[in-house]
Formats: sequence, structure tokens, C-alpha cells
Amino acid sequence: MGAPVADASLHQQMGELIASQRAILEDLRRIEDKIQRSDDKSDESRAKMHRRIDDAVGAVGEVKATVAGLEKDVKEMKPVTDDVRRWKLMGIGALGMMGIGGVALGVSFADALKRIAGLLIGR
Repeated sequence: MGAPVADASLHQQMGELIASQRAILEDLRRIEDKIQRSDDKSDESRAKMHRRIDDAVGAVGEVKATVAGLEKDVKEMKPVTDDVRRWKLMGIGALGMMGIGGVALGVSFADALKRIAGLLIGR
């Protein structure tokens, strides 16, 4: 018996199948490349977000430390401020008393001068 004769249409169909398979493989490679680029961009974006969050956490920590220091300073200043207020009130009271005393002394002095002047003039 002789070698079977290959049908031309069979060769054509096999060629089309092989070409289709190669096109599918090329499409898969392109899809894989797109996915890889997307993953790389996502990784980069996440890394940036983590850096920003770390910076924000550091800044919040600094603010907390500053506020704690300020609270301590305010607690230390409060007694002094209270004392100054008390002194101020005492000073205002003392000035008021000196003013009243000064007015009384002035009135007494003016009355004394009036009486002396009356004696000297002869009234």
C-alpha cells in the first residue's frame, strides 16, 4: 500500500488552528503584561499611601507630645496666675482704701486750712 495523500484542506485547517493558537498565546502574554504593570502601579500606590500614613502618625505623635508638654506647663502656671489675680485684687482693694483715706485726709486738711484762714482773717 502507498502513503496516504494529505488533503490540502486539512493542511489549511491545521495552519489556521496553529495561527489561532499563536494569536491566543500572544493575547495571553499581553494580558499578563497588563496585569503585571497594574500590579506594579498598585504596589507603588500602596507604598506611597503607607509612607503618607507613617508621616501622619509621626506628626500626630509629635502633636501629642507637644500638647502633653503644654498641659504640664499650664498646670505649673496655674498657681502663679491665681496668686497674681489675688495680688491684683488685694492691690485694687488697698488702692481703694488709700483713696478713701486720702479723700478723708484731704477733707480734714481743707477744713483745717479753712478754720486757720478764718481765724487769721477774723471771721
